[in-house]
Amino acid sequence: MRMQIGAFLARRLTEAGVRHLFGVPGDFNLSFLEQIQEADGIEFVGNCNELNAAYAADGYARTSGIAALVTTFGVGDLGAIGGIAGAYAENVPVVHITGTPPLHAVNSRALVHHTLVNGDYDNIGRCMSEFTVAQTRITPANAAFEIDRVLRSCWLERRPVHLQLPSDVTHVVVEVPEAPLMLADPSSDPHQLREATRRIVEALASARFPAIVVDADADRFGVTELVQKLAEKCSIPCASLTPAKSALNETSRHYVGTYVGAASAEPVRSIVENADCLIGVGLRFTDTSTALFSQHFNPEAFIDLRRHDLSLGTTQIPGVTLRDVLARVVDDAQPVVRERATQALAAASDALPASSGNVPLTHAALWPRIRRFLKPRDVILGEAGTSHASLSAMKLPPGATYIAQPIWGAIGYTLPALFGSLVGTPSRRHLLFIGDGSFQLTAQELSSILRRDLKPVIFLLNNSGYTIERLILGEHSAYNDVANWHYAGLPHAFDRRERALSLVVETVADLEAALNRAESAEHLVFIELKLPMMDAPESLKKFADIFADFDYGERGPRNPSKLVASEAPAHGHSLTDETA
Repeated sequence: MRMQIGAFLARRLTEAGVRHLFGVPGDFNLSFLEQIQEADGIEFVGNCNELNAAYAADGYARTSGIAALVTTFGVGDLGAIGGIAGAYAENVPVVHITGTPPLHAVNSRALVHHTLVNGDYDNIGRCMSEFTVAQTRITPANAAFEIDRVLRSCWLERRPVHLQLPSDVTHVVVEVPEAPLMLADPSSDPHQLREATRRIVEALASARFPAIVVDADADRFGVTELVQKLAEKCSIPCASLTPAKSALNETSRHYVGTYVGAASAEPVRSIVENADCLIGVGLRFTDTSTALFSQHFNPEAFIDLRRHDLSLGTTQIPGVTLRDVLARVVDDAQPVVRERATQALAAASDALPASSGNVPLTHAALWPRIRRFLKPRDVILGEAGTSHASLSAMKLPPGATYIAQPIWGAIGYTLPALFGSLVGTPSRRHLLFIGDGSFQLTAQELSSILRRDLKPVIFLLNNSGYTIERLILGEHSAYNDVANWHYAGLPHAFDRRERALSLVVETVADLEAALNRAESAEHLVFIELKLPMMDAPESLKKFADIFADFDYGERGPRNPSKLVASEAPAHGHSLTDETA
């Protein structure tokens, strides 16, 4: 079969499952965008800037499987790089396509715009190679092979890839395979798989107190159903790390809650840390998911299942995939009936705090009402800070998807990620919870949501700046302040068609009325929640304290009283916060 290179790339993207291509047009990618317009099954979706396009692709991939974005060379690539790095850190498969200057300019080292005018056309690729698992520059000679290689690498590793498409080769016709692109995980070595299965089944059979802990890879590699089948068959309690929030059915009788090391609820901590057979699924013990590396369990009882290998205690077994191992263990394990584990997350309830009426809104009054507002199959996005701290501790309804960025932690991520997920799954209700400081980083993507008449419910938590930062350091410092926008007016500023319901909530009564109106709204709902500046969930206050110590140490500005007496000021007075 013979096809134009750009048309072949569009075909391969659709075969991989990409139905929308996010990005920003630029002169070096326009020829490819013309081909996208002519292609079946894929649509270009413009963003307000390249960083937002990368975040939108990330959000799209989390609910649709795999995503793609297109930028222009240099300025566009470096604008998107923060979002691509975030997708790398969070194990999200994103295909980054950049339109580069024409191949003749690259070969002659021509001094063209969007470059550093030094003839170097490899510097952008070197930058992107740090945050992608495969990279290539397409030429007529390598197009058929390299496009497939890079796309398969994206799927194999569930991480971003970088593909440079020179503007003068998009319409060149080359020979390409007729067969569709197959994205499949590698198969396991049969002997290694049998041995791994035997050992895991034996360990489960002899265990009195087994447990399972999953991380985000359980969702990325599509094995959550197998985990739940194993838990059901063998009566095994399951917990998740924070990045895997909502990966498992949180209403299951075997789900006990989130494991966060020493910060875990006591029932969860006891189940995980006292397990005599602990099965981990794709675990990465980061500072935020373990309360600063406070996880504790018996390493000899730990079975660590990873993407393409595993370990049982100190024994390493390569050549086996996560899916194959779990499928075989589910088949071979003997059914066991054990006493039901204790769930640490409170079940959804109609019971609400006593505060009501015209009482000013607080976090204590807000989140129980939000919990009651959630529905099965909702897509819920929690921005870093007070929103994520509250939502990650809440039991979610069946089929709900939770999207956050707890590892990379870029503020402003969730608004464009909301847009991406909405484009991919518009039939699901989407709820976004974002702080005022975070919103200001990517606010313009609200206009993209309105342009396509998408209908999320957006909760803007206006607490006068960066509350999480104030809790760590600088409660009254100007660097934690942001401009107090007229947030509820922005949907009307961004869309002349007046297709949004904007509400301002200051009291508990206002909140209850706003939630009632949101239930029946036919368009986007934007609810500005006015909250006290230093009000925050207790979990976030504890988080701030331990991270202040971790970040600044005992001699840091949060801890002047910990200075030893010999280092105190000569006049004998203690060092105060002000003098620190």
